[in-house]
Amino acid sequence: MKDKIMSNEMYYSQTHEWARVDGDTVTVGITPFAAEHLSDLIFIQLPKAGAQVKQGAPFSEIESVKTVSDINSPVSGQITEVNEAVAGNLNAISTDALGTGWLIKVKLSGTDELKKLITADAYKKLCDSEGGH
Repeated sequence: MKDKIMSNEMYYSQTHEWARVDGDTVTVGITPFAAEHLSDLIFIQLPKAGAQVKQGAPFSEIESVKTVSDINSPVSGQITEVNEAVAGNLNAISTDALGTGWLIKVKLSGTDELKKLITADAYKKLCDSEGGH
């Protein structure tokens, strides 16, 4: 896996979402590994700002030519912002999943949940075990 894909400034979930913490707000997206494995993206259903999300529970669905997959929230809290631009430009997820391809921003309900997420090194090992390179 390319080094640029992994960032030590982020947390990762076992279900291939990333979380970047900035104060009490967490930006969430799917990892480049997930985007690569989904391949050609067709549709994403985004939630509304103001909705509540729960750690490990789906907040969105993404459809590709291969499958429809849930996107789970790595943290609990209230969605404060939705990246509506990705709905019209799914290429942002495929080409810049950690940047312009972010999906939601969540106001954290508590920081203890971050301890349940994994580091970049642990996530790399997970990807390697699932056929990453």
